[in-house]
Amino acid sequence: MNIITLGIDLAKSVFQLHGINLEGEAIFKKKLPRSELLKLLAQLTPCTIILEACSSANYWARQFKDLGIGLS
Repeated sequence: MNIITLGIDLAKSVFQLHGINLEGEAIFKKKLPRSELLKLLAQLTPCTIILEACSSANYWARQFKDLGIGLS
């Protein structure tokens, strides 16, 4: 799967992910619990992640940075 950009809707317990390819086509849609997010991202090829602006966004941005994932 060649996800170029991954949007994440951060929530208290279940996150919604939406990934697109270079052509802008949706190729990945998934709901997953908070505990599974980093495990999934570690398996993906590096991509840009877009987060909503919320109180937990800085925490998650640091976690993603530790995985070597860029943010927008």
